[in-house]
Amino acid sequence: MSTESRNPRSFGLDKMSAREIVRLMNEEEFIVLNALKEAEKPLALAAEKVAEAFQRGGRTIYVGSGTSGRIAMADAAEMPPTFGIDGSSFVALVSGGNGAQTMAKEDAEDDEYEAITALNTMSVTPVDIVIGITASGRTPFVVAAVRHARQKGLWTCGIVNNKDTPLYHAADLGILLNTGAEVLTGSTRLKAGTAQKLALNRISTAAMVLSGKVLSNLMVDVKAKNAKLKDRCARIVHELTTATVDEAWEMLEQNGWNVRQVVEILNGAANPV
Repeated sequence: MSTESRNPRSFGLDKMSAREIVRLMNEEEFIVLNALKEAEKPLALAAEKVAEAFQRGGRTIYVGSGTSGRIAMADAAEMPPTFGIDGSSFVALVSGGNGAQTMAKEDAEDDEYEAITALNTMSVTPVDIVIGITASGRTPFVVAAVRHARQKGLWTCGIVNNKDTPLYHAADLGILLNTGAEVLTGSTRLKAGTAQKLALNRISTAAMVLSGKVLSNLMVDVKAKNAKLKDRCARIVHELTTATVDEAWEMLEQNGWNVRQVVEILNGAANPV
């Protein structure tokens, strides 16, 4: 596997200065963006499938272990506040359960039975989709989940960092992020993990844009849960209407901080039928 091979550029890593290590890691990160560029077509297809699932009330279920699982958890957790959607629309199924979010449980990734049981417990149906993420492309927990989901009629995707691997072939759509050997041999929380994070960003964000959760390039369904987000909401209303920021703030307070509703009210008032 390329992610487990030694990177000749980092031979003698233990003899490098901190500046040399950081520079080398920065240089290697350029490979991540090239890998994502090569995967543009399948990433776009995955985004379309996620949008379709969301629009028909289905869930996007990320499945991962270790670093990949924690990356999946982060993306799923960020969706509700960013796009004002229900927390059940994007969920992460991680080997080892919720405890794996803060403490590594690497042995759990070999438990195929847990993956199948977890999906059954979630009562998945063909309206849902499953996206498996694993750098190696062969993590038993992830591969088993994707195979089981596909057998139950769900559309599936497998995101991997190694060519010709079980997950890539088990899914309806395989996505290869060819990031190669890590600076620290086998440490896929580096380039592989960065590529996975960026891939999920692209899939979920594009899906929400396609689903009408964005006006222009603005998050009109963002939840105003703190002062920073309230300020953002007021600026969004200001950008999309003729209201000043102060006027936008006042209207938002009167309308439960619903940006979309305030924009419609103000633009409707400005352009009466």
